[in-house]
Amino acid sequence: MADDGKGLGDLILTYNAAAGEALGKREGHTPKIEVPAKIKSGEAVEIKVAVGPHPNTVEHSIRWIEVYFYEEGRAFNPQMLSRVEFSPMLAEPEVKIKLNLKKSGVIHAMEYCNMHGLWSNKKEIVVE
Repeated sequence: MADDGKGLGDLILTYNAAAGEALGKREGHTPKIEVPAKIKSGEAVEIKVAVGPHPNTVEHSIRWIEVYFYEEGRAFNPQMLSRVEFSPMLAEPEVKIKLNLKKSGVIHAMEYCNMHGLWSNKKEIVVE
């Protein structure tokens, strides 16, 4: 097998980095992250990550969503918050997580579509 020189990070698509055929896939594949821009330290907050509108068939569906937190000032990042796998036709690709953060950082979400690969998005969150 020839080495194409690409690392895994090179294979993850984002809304702004999509090109070619992937341009038409951005709306249905980029994870949408709902989280307040600012929260109080130690106060529980719910975040939601969803993908879609997207087909939900055995042949074409979102198979999993992972959510990470890149904490400001932490030596080893990111921290995995959640990984949820979905059954085609039965489960919709949506995750809700209740967090209790003490530091600011960035929420990262990544999803896998069995036809169109890995897609990610991020959203900054400020802890006061």
